[in-house]
Amino acid sequence: MGSTARRRVAVGRYGEQLAARMLQAHGMTLLDSNWRCELGELDLVCRDVEVLVAVEVKTRASEVFGSALEAVTQAKAARLRRLVARYLAEAELEWSPREVRIDVIGVLIPTRGAPQVDYVRGVS
Repeated sequence: MGSTARRRVAVGRYGEQLAARMLQAHGMTLLDSNWRCELGELDLVCRDVEVLVAVEVKTRASEVFGSALEAVTQAKAARLRRLVARYLAEAELEWSPREVRIDVIGVLIPTRGAPQVDYVRGVS
């Protein structure tokens, strides 16, 4: 893996860790991170009281190619819904979610200063 790829992986991992800490600080329980199957990956899976929340985390070092939140297109949202359905079928949850929600967290890591975090609950 080249240095650019390693940096991209490190930036993504940092954004996911930041997002997980933020969600836990808001009272959510982290159930899974980087859950994978042949359909793709769920970055974070959380429990918010009786709601199962799949969280897509998009981390950027700049907005040259658009904001992190803009990266979640309708096609990406549809893929996330399929992944959540698979997760529910395969995960051995000790509870029955009343609802399922897909959230998106965009993390912008500027050259200077603190990261900026945008949180969108319930994308379609």
